[in-house]
Amino acid sequence: MINIDIPGKGNCQIESLVLDFNGTLACDGQLLEGIEPRLKALASQLDIYIVTADTFGSVRAMVEHLNVKVHILPTGNETEGKLAFINQLHPSHVCAIGNGNNDAAMLNAANISMAVIGYEGLSVKALMAADITTSSISDALDLLIYPLRLKSTLRS
Repeated sequence: MINIDIPGKGNCQIESLVLDFNGTLACDGQLLEGIEPRLKALASQLDIYIVTADTFGSVRAMVEHLNVKVHILPTGNETEGKLAFINQLHPSHVCAIGNGNNDAAMLNAANISMAVIGYEGLSVKALMAADITTSSISDALDLLIYPLRLKSTLRS
C-alpha cells in the first residue's frame, strides 16, 4: 500500500493500481521502454491490474513475467467494463491511469487518477476526468514510486 497525506484531499491509502494497456503502457501492442522496472518496483506495494480490450492480442505475452493481473474486457462497451472493474476494488483505494475515451469513467471513479499523453495522444474526456496529466507513463508511474511528487502536485 502507498499511504500519503495530501493537504486538501486527505489521507490516501492506495492499494490497487489499474492501468489501461494500449496507448498507456504499450504502443501497437508492445510494452513501452522503461515500464518493466517501474511495474516491478510498484508490485511490492500495490496490486497491479491491467484492464484492456487487448486490441492487438499481446497483453498476456508482454506482461506474463511481471507480477500483474490482466483483465481482458469483452469487445463492445469497454468504458462500462473498466468502470465496473474499478468499482469491484473499492475505488477509494485505487489509482487509475489511462489515455482514451474509454478510460474516462474509471479515471473519474478512482481516488487518484492520471491521464497520460502518449504515442496515441490523450482524449479530452480522459484529460477532464483525471486528477493529473503526465507527458509519459514513466512519469505517471514515478509519481507513485516517489509519492512526495504526487503530494506536491495534488495538494491545495
